[in-house]
Amino acid sequence: ARLSAVDLVKAAAEALGGKGGGGRPDMAQAGGADATRADDAVKAAEAVIGGMK
Repeated sequence: ARLSAVDLVKAAAEALGGKGGGGRPDMAQAGGADATRADDAVKAAEAVIGGMK
């Protein structure tokens, strides 16, 4: 399976209390309101990557 940048960024943005994940499968961007939750955003992105089979 291929990893979509949109899926990865959406998961991280949600952890930051933000929205986004718009873009293309190879490039996406988002924003978040709570930078203190950066560790949670990294963990969310890792979970998406870890869920790939």
